[in-house]
Amino acid sequence: MGNPNSGKTAIFNLLTGMNLKVSNYPGITVEMRRGTARISEEHRVDIMDLPGTYSLTPESMDERIVAQHVLHWMHGQDKPQAIISVVDAGNLSRNLYLTSQLLDLDIPIIIALNMMDRVRRRKQNINPETLQKLFGVMAVIPMSAREKWGIVQLKEAIIDLNIKTKVSLGMKLQIPDAINDKLLLIVEFFQKKCGYSKDLALGQSLRAISRKSAVDIYQEQNIISGEEIIELHKLRDKAASVMDELGMNHKILEATIRYDMLDRALVKKNIIIQEEVQSVSRSEKADQVLTHPWLGPVIFITLLYVIFQSIFTFASMPMNWIDGGVSIIGNYFIQIIPPGILRNLLIEGVIAGVGAILIFLPQILILMFFLTILEDSGYMARIAFLMDRIMNKIGLHGKSVLPLMSGYACAIPGIMATRTIDNWKERLITILVLPLMSCSARLPVYTLMIGAFIPNKQVMGIFNLQGITMVVMYFLGTVTAMGIAAIISRFIKEKKQSRSSFIMELPPYRIPMVQSVIRQLFIRGKLFVINAGKIIMAISIILWFLASFPQFETNGDPITIHKSYAGRIGHAIEPLIQPLGFDWKIGVGLITSFAAREVVVSTLATLYNVEDGGDNIIGITEALKKDINPDTGSSRYTPLVALSIMVFYVYAAQCMATFAIVKNETNSWKWPIYMIIYMTSLAYLGSLTVYQGGLLLGYT
Repeated sequence: MGNPNSGKTAIFNLLTGMNLKVSNYPGITVEMRRGTARISEEHRVDIMDLPGTYSLTPESMDERIVAQHVLHWMHGQDKPQAIISVVDAGNLSRNLYLTSQLLDLDIPIIIALNMMDRVRRRKQNINPETLQKLFGVMAVIPMSAREKWGIVQLKEAIIDLNIKTKVSLGMKLQIPDAINDKLLLIVEFFQKKCGYSKDLALGQSLRAISRKSAVDIYQEQNIISGEEIIELHKLRDKAASVMDELGMNHKILEATIRYDMLDRALVKKNIIIQEEVQSVSRSEKADQVLTHPWLGPVIFITLLYVIFQSIFTFASMPMNWIDGGVSIIGNYFIQIIPPGILRNLLIEGVIAGVGAILIFLPQILILMFFLTILEDSGYMARIAFLMDRIMNKIGLHGKSVLPLMSGYACAIPGIMATRTIDNWKERLITILVLPLMSCSARLPVYTLMIGAFIPNKQVMGIFNLQGITMVVMYFLGTVTAMGIAAIISRFIKEKKQSRSSFIMELPPYRIPMVQSVIRQLFIRGKLFVINAGKIIMAISIILWFLASFPQFETNGDPITIHKSYAGRIGHAIEPLIQPLGFDWKIGVGLITSFAAREVVVSTLATLYNVEDGGDNIIGITEALKKDINPDTGSSRYTPLVALSIMVFYVYAAQCMATFAIVKNETNSWKWPIYMIIYMTSLAYLGSLTVYQGGLLLGYT
């Protein structure tokens, strides 16, 4: 357990050998995770990694997960043998606040004093023996998860739990008599109804007064009866009113008492060496520029342009290698497999379909590389700070930024990351608009159309037209998401009147760890190749069958693809999509891409290869450029049609996995259905406006 961004998951990975995502901003872990650690030849332990939380008082959904587990521990359910309290040594007082709450649980505690490398670079030192005596914990282990030292000592401390006698608690809550008297009835309630010790009852009483959610969770988890909840609420409200009358804000009562106790104890024991107040860190100097009200957004937009332009600049060579490799594999099987249905299926269906998507792997990895750098460096948290003012105007706040930015990689982890948003309305709005952020699944569609139909030329001498087009697609989705959020916020009513505030710790800038970056790229690449590959292969096989059958002759001529099952389906919906500039092949792609957006690329590749019926694999880009409209004699695909397709996929609700996770997170099918309706309508209207508007302006 520990504060957000304290290094919990990094230590969990070191102990268990797992590769869970870690980054340099809070809110990465939003659900409970388990793993097994082999800490010696004879010892294996099960370890639970809980979401980061600043206290045991639940505010957001991820903090509620922690509070629920702790509440069950209080009542003897699944009580752990020990708690590893992960503490950021550079922010000792703030991090030890949670540790002081954990002391009340009467569970052995090991303090993992993480990030000591940063403390030592500042020429500071923390005495672990003094800190151990002050808190009365089992051990205090100085360590650095980043530099991977101290982990051996942490394992030894875990082993020692079996042989050490329990250490008596050192630090206890020190509450003024005037306040203690007002808490007496609540303390007695917890002692009598729940069987808590005096220290635990006192800590729970402070939390109950500070937040009603600390009381409501008892009812949610069926710990005490409804009548007892009513009694507890009455005691809590009366005590809170008395505190306010005495001039003490009941909402910050626990924080005031605990921080005062911690600060006095740490200074008295000389555990913290005070830094010079006038010194300005390098992170603070950088923030004067990067978080400037006007210069900051300009830098951010420039960074995005550089990222999207690099997708074309750096990916061209490896894409050509993959394209050549797919052709070599295809030609190899053409030579060794005799003509027939099996060869057609393998070449036209599997290799052409899957190969058309694998070509875009370098571009996806480049995008993931830059996003990982932004996260691990600490810059992503600054983006949340920069966007907070805009978010307030549309009914959200800065906490929505990190999930939305995560949507550039994939909507699913972004939606799960909304658990850090404590306000129900703001969380729901963020979930509903998050799929409008252009995820990596849209990247193959953008790069295919831009690479084939947008000229590679300079604009204003410094910008590239292809890079600008890519930036426009990403900004179109982002700006539309903001507008939709502003509209939705006017119609969704609060479950209860509450006003959230945006408080976020800005982590120091750090040089990203090479191992972490490589691990994230490997995981993302593996997910794309394996998970997307499974879907694409399955759909490619089904689509090949639909595009190749029925096989019979009409007047002595073989049936064409237009008469196949796929052709019939495509031509049936063609009148509906013709106003968008789409033909029947795109229509089939729109249907298949409901499984995953990138499937449209493999769909087109399969259809063109089946239609060609030759002995060589046709590249999808070449096929699009050479496709001629028989009615007009001109190219079927033009820059205008390409823009229309891209705009459609900016807005299109085509990802079944996203709808499933929205249903799980909102506990209702109402919101996924609403999302499908509004996003599909938006995609159609946006594409219609682009294509018909372009025709009116004289473009073809």
